[in-house]
Amino acid sequence: MTYAVDRMWQEMAYVAYYLHWSFAEIVDLDHRTRQRVIAEIGQINKALSEDVSY
Repeated sequence: MTYAVDRMWQEMAYVAYYLHWSFAEIVDLDHRTRQRVIAEIGQINKALSEDVSY
């Protein structure tokens, strides 16, 4: 089964945006690792957004 190309580009853009990694660094990640990095970024964003006091 192949991974949807559009989804892969979305994931790569997400990681590049938040971690400022190069294209080569992100492309070199295997699927499982890339998914883990994305999950961790999401958890950080969630924690930061819950910590904001107005």
